[in-house]
This record gives sequence, C-alpha cells and structure tokens, in this order.
Amino acid sequence: MTQVKKYSLAIILVTSLFFFWGFINNLNPILIPHLRNAFSLSHFEASLVDSAVYIAYFVLAIPAGVMMKKFGYKVSIIVGLLFFALGCFLFIPAANHVSYAFFLVALFVIACGLSILETAANPYITVIGDAEGATQRLNFAQSFNGLAAFVAPIIGGKYILTETPKSADEIALLSEEARNVYIQTETASVKGPYLILGILILLVTAIFLITKLPDVKQSEKEEKSGVFSALKFKNVRWAVLAQFFYVGAQVCILSFLVMFAADVAGVAPSQAKYYAGIAGLAFMLGRFIGTFFMRYIAPLRLLFIYSLITILLTFIVIYGNGVITLYAMIGIAFFMSIMFPTIFAVGVEGVGENTQSASSLIVMSIVGGAVIPPFVGIISDSIGSLQLAYYVILICFAVVMLFALINMNKGSNKELN
Repeated sequence: MTQVKKYSLAIILVTSLFFFWGFINNLNPILIPHLRNAFSLSHFEASLVDSAVYIAYFVLAIPAGVMMKKFGYKVSIIVGLLFFALGCFLFIPAANHVSYAFFLVALFVIACGLSILETAANPYITVIGDAEGATQRLNFAQSFNGLAAFVAPIIGGKYILTETPKSADEIALLSEEARNVYIQTETASVKGPYLILGILILLVTAIFLITKLPDVKQSEKEEKSGVFSALKFKNVRWAVLAQFFYVGAQVCILSFLVMFAADVAGVAPSQAKYYAGIAGLAFMLGRFIGTFFMRYIAPLRLLFIYSLITILLTFIVIYGNGVITLYAMIGIAFFMSIMFPTIFAVGVEGVGENTQSASSLIVMSIVGGAVIPPFVGIISDSIGSLQLAYYVILICFAVVMLFALINMNKGSNKELN
C-alpha cells in the first residue's frame, strides 16, 4: 500500500481546505468594486481590502508555526477554521454599521484563520504521502484553490454585485437620507453569502474534530529548532522572496480584474464578473494541466517557462487596448497558476526538521499581497493610469523567473556556510 492510499482520507479532507480558502479569497475581486462603489473609494482605498487580508499572513504565520510545533497539524487546522468562521459572521455587524473599517476588520479575522490553515495544510499535504510526489501532490491540492477562483466570482457576482451600480457622481447628487439608504442596501447584500459560508465552515470544523488524522511525528531536534532556523537554506530564502512578489502579483491580477475591466477596458462591473470567472477557470485549468506537465517537465523548468510567458502577457496588459487586455490577464491567470505551490514545495524541499519553520516563513511572505496592491494603487492614482502601474507586476514575475533559474541547480537546498 502506497502512502497516498494509506492517507487518502486525510488528503481528501485537507485538499477541501484549499477550495474553501480559495473561495473566500476569490470573493475579493467582487467585494473590492462593490465596496469601492458603496463607499466611493479611490484605487488605493479599495486596495486596502487585500491589505487587510494579506497583512494577517505576516502577523499570524510565525504564531501559527509555533502552534503547529506545539499542538500539531490537526489542532492548528481547527483553530484556523474557527477564525475563518468568526470572520465570516463579522460581516453581518459590519454591514449593519455601514462601516468600511469594520469590513476590513472582518476580512483581517478571516485572513488570520487562513494564515493558520495555509501554514498547516501546505506542508501537511507534502508530508502525508510519497516524498517524490510532494510537489505534484501540492499542485493538485492547490488546483482546487483554482476551482474556487473560477466559482467564487460568478457566485459572488450574482449575489453581491448590483446590476446597475450608481457612479460616485450620482451618489454625490443624492440627498443624505437617500445616500445612506443606498449605501445600506449595497452593504447588506454581503450578509447572506458570508453567513452561509460561515455556517459551512463550522460544519467542516466539526468533521475535522471527529476525524482521526495521521500524526506526523517531530524529531526532538525539530521541536527545538527556531522559527528562523530555516533561513540557513538557500531555497528557503529564495522561496520567501519569490512568494512575496508572486502573491502581490496574483492579487493584482485576480482581485483587480473587475476594477481593471471597468476602468481600462470599459466593461460594466456586472459583465466583468464573467471575465473574473473565466480568469478563475484559467487559473484552475492551469494548475491541473501544470500538475500533469510536471510528470514530463521538471517543476522548476516549467516554472521558468511559465514566468517568462507571464512577463510577455503583462506587456500586453500595459500597452493593449480594450478587452485584449482582459484576455491577456486571463492568460496570466493560467500561467501563474503553478507558481505558489511550486515555490512553496521547492522552498520546503530537503530542509528536514526545519520544514515547519520554512512553512511559517514562506506563508509569512504572503504579506506581499498586502504591500504590492496598495503600491500599485498609489502609482495608479498618482499617474492616472492603472495600466502603467502594472509595470510593478512585470517586476514581480521577473523575480519568480529568477527564483526558478537560480534553484534549478541541484544544490539549491544547501545550508548557508
């Protein structure tokens, strides 16, 4: 019996988590233009939705790693799910108070849960199976994150977005009472979807509570290793850097797509949600197809090829016109799909007792999703061009390409002398 068959139930349950956190994160492309319209936000202010989410990864990744070392993977997953559900329920008082800051707090709480889940689930899926299939297994699990990226914008667009939103100028012309009613109506539309999601996450938590998961034993040396001990490995250091820039790029491509479609391509938000859904589908297919290609092409070589293609497509996003820019972004979604799991798997490869420390550091680097989108928003607001601001994204993919090139050498996981 192979390890994969032995641990099949655990793999299925943990893989489901990749779908759920992918679903909530990929509601952001719908939530950003929705809240931007309701509260008349600038590009920078709207980008704080992603900042509220990804700053939590920076704050919680190391505590999550410490929790994982002390209590194990199962406890960490359950705690992460409880934070996840709590954040979803906080959307109800946020909508009732009509407070953008309250929404950001709710998103931060959700992301605290996601940070714990990702810190635990990503390395767990690599160790409960055959070691040689770890990268493929993680890419396969992350493919369900891609499935969520396809489903979430369509479902979110149907139940959250207004078919005919008012412009900022139209809202400004309303009386104070009418304006308050409009904003209340807009914010109230998020309560149902997030309430249902919160209840569903509680049900998933109950399943994990009653299910016996395989216990991955730690060595005494592993238990005593420090959080930053993994940085002595070259592949870990480069994975932290590459993941920071990759996640920042991914957030700008997927979360800004609906806003980009309206501001640059002239597509109404109610129609742009379908482009976001197609981008999610491309992201999902990219992960499944990329996982298949890894049977024949070394993961790092495939990562190098894909990152080069995303750079070329980003030039089209910057200099193209109309819907061609959206097609280029959909193409980017396909080719960037393998980046996160491949960077992660390479980052924790061969580090032994430092695996959990490496996982915490790589998850912490997801803070790039909190830093880069506001930076793009500031540039866009200052120069008056969202397209030209995407030069930042081009640089991000260049860093990923450099990561692949440098780590192609077999000695990528040697310790720092």
